[in-house]
Amino acid sequence: NSILNVNSKKCCSFKLLSPLHSTSEKISPPPPATNDDDDDDNNNNNNRHTITPKSSSSPLSPSSKTSKKHPPKPQPPLSPSSFPSWSYQPRDFFRYELLYQSKISNARVGRIHTPHGIIDTPGYVAVATNGALKGLDMRDADDAGQQLVFCNSYHLLLQPGPEVIEGAGGLHKFINRNRPLITDSGGFQVFSLAYGSVQESLDSEGELKRSKNNSSAKKVRSSENQNTISSDGGSPVKVTEDGVYFKSYRDGRKIFLTPESTVEAQKAYGADIIIPLDQLPPYFIDRQKLVESVDRSHRWEARSLKKHLENVKNQAMYCVVHGGVDVELRTKSVEYLSSLPFDGYAIGGSLGKNSDELIKLLTWMMPMFEEGHRKEKPRHLLGIADEKSILESVKHGIDTFDSCYPTRLSRHGTLLTRSGKIHIKSGKHSKSYGVPIDPECNCKVCQHYDRAYLWHLYKANEPLYMQLSTLHNIHYMNDLMSQQRQAILDGKI
Repeated sequence: NSILNVNSKKCCSFKLLSPLHSTSEKISPPPPATNDDDDDDNNNNNNRHTITPKSSSSPLSPSSKTSKKHPPKPQPPLSPSSFPSWSYQPRDFFRYELLYQSKISNARVGRIHTPHGIIDTPGYVAVATNGALKGLDMRDADDAGQQLVFCNSYHLLLQPGPEVIEGAGGLHKFINRNRPLITDSGGFQVFSLAYGSVQESLDSEGELKRSKNNSSAKKVRSSENQNTISSDGGSPVKVTEDGVYFKSYRDGRKIFLTPESTVEAQKAYGADIIIPLDQLPPYFIDRQKLVESVDRSHRWEARSLKKHLENVKNQAMYCVVHGGVDVELRTKSVEYLSSLPFDGYAIGGSLGKNSDELIKLLTWMMPMFEEGHRKEKPRHLLGIADEKSILESVKHGIDTFDSCYPTRLSRHGTLLTRSGKIHIKSGKHSKSYGVPIDPECNCKVCQHYDRAYLWHLYKANEPLYMQLSTLHNIHYMNDLMSQQRQAILDGKI
């Protein structure tokens, strides 16, 4: 079987990723958005599952040539009876433990038990895109209270590759971390190839990255010839019922990602929690196309689950609930996916264009997760971890939040404190002698360094700044979640 060999320009045979194919064609499309690439520290709704194109037409629609062929109507997603009866039984290696349910809201305090330790909830999930927290060693993150860390399958697929990680004994041994890990399917990064990060898509009003990044018409035409993969020359990704085609941002090789192949990659990584392949729909989209996207995600997720259950390997799989801000489609997604033997729920897709719309969505959607067996499983909000959204989402029963938002802020000169954000790059901090970042913080940075020194490190572009600022913001986020848990227990939330 032919698969992508990330260490060679040729293809090799490797049974692990048999559904994934590549060619050695040399193309250089723009890199996809990562959880760490957006420099805008004012984008409070850091929704990594929202892409906002300019028009109501979907960039993932089939080409005119394809539509004329009238492809066969897709089969309905797998029914609950398609899965073995044992898969609906409780797992002995993974479970959610409810410790306290708020009497005044849907907030709750609990623990997620995994093979690599306990995750206290509500909890913050730091993002280590390439298996590394930028500027911070995992031991320091552990000391800052970090329990669950998120790694991106897409980037690990291209470098170093699943076979390298599996050869090391799995992702935990490869990065030398013995605490819980979660990996995604890679779907977000694939679909971001068309429009970039959330902020880029908003700033460009949905213009393709290839058009935005070229200053002349000649360059645009050249980019269109090289960087696109759909038959109409529009989007650099092509969606089929079987999976999605895209091109590696590292070397331009064409890759075909399927529900099965992304599960096989995540089996090689060995994370405690894995995510099935889903389709990322735009925010502005024709409703019929959104219906088709949600249905396709359901079929892909069911296929992912089927593959996962062939060899569970003590891994839990969360489904990804879709439907945009559409009540009917979100309800449909919750009802279908909760009928299958997933181990937890990830809230994904388009979550609104801002924090207010996100909270409005959670207000009417989250009560559905309090019904029956749904309340027995953990709930994860994908790509959201700004403070405003967290404080509101906790009230609605969200258990975990992942985002690069706090670590990205730190790298660009913004530090989090109990009295608000501090822009350490400002000259007003140049003589803040003896003043810690946050007087109430007990992290090592606040205990040993003052604002004046942090200002100097930032202005001098010293690598130590990234380490210290990231450590502080990670510590702050875990302190924030600890305070939220205590406030729930005290009856304040």
